[in-house]
Amino acid sequence: MTRGRRPWLRTAVATLITAAFLLPVYWMVNTSLTEPDRIQADTPRWLPVPVTTENYSTALAADALPQALLNSVVISCGVVALTLLLGVPLAYALARIPMRGSGTMVLALLIAQLPPSIVLAAPLFILERRAGLDDTHLGLIAADTTLTLPFAVIVLRPVLRSVPRELEEAAMVDGCGPLGVLLRVVLPVMVPGLFAVAGLAFLIGWGEFVFGLTLATEPAVQPVTVLLNSFVGLHGTAWGALMATATLISIPVVCVFAIFQRFIVSGLTAGSVKN
Repeated sequence: MTRGRRPWLRTAVATLITAAFLLPVYWMVNTSLTEPDRIQADTPRWLPVPVTTENYSTALAADALPQALLNSVVISCGVVALTLLLGVPLAYALARIPMRGSGTMVLALLIAQLPPSIVLAAPLFILERRAGLDDTHLGLIAADTTLTLPFAVIVLRPVLRSVPRELEEAAMVDGCGPLGVLLRVVLPVMVPGLFAVAGLAFLIGWGEFVFGLTLATEPAVQPVTVLLNSFVGLHGTAWGALMATATLISIPVVCVFAIFQRFIVSGLTAGSVKN
């Protein structure tokens, strides 16, 4: 009864929490629209008055921005493709094939998510240098996939285990082989989980900075996150251009999650409740 009488309290608390999370985003946009000589004023301005697009003009004038954006698109889409290509069969094997050590493998995948990317940068650099993948898009895609693949398997495994075995058995009776069952029966059922994994893989591939800085030294390969570092110099930081560029590269991520929000949320919770 008490909860029903005070819905405004829950709404107020949720609003405050949301505002706290969105404050950095608002300040980024606010700074990008503020005149450069007023950004570091002693009194902070909550509204960019007067509004200016000078910072965006400076950011778009950078010759490296189009190439960096293209690199990020290639890397992010490559990470999504490679994560799904490797994650779906591995998750299917762990969910359906009885074998010793499957629990240990899942535990190893959980542990693999713990180290920060800076810890993996040095060994990955050595491996990719020997394989000739340094300073290539493929090398950055493979490096980012080491971060997304464990998450993909952890999310997809319970989704696959929630799929009734009777569906697969019926398909095999009709003449489908293991690959046909996976492609024609299992994949259509686990679409929300695939969207969730693809969304997170795209986010990690788009926002990864450490691998882009350590595994690639050529601007023709580096993602747009590395370009942000160029606005930080020895004699100061170009905050206006930096925030304008950060706002521009945030738009694709916001659009992806706005379009596929329903699938991503349902995919993350799929398999958590057993029917």
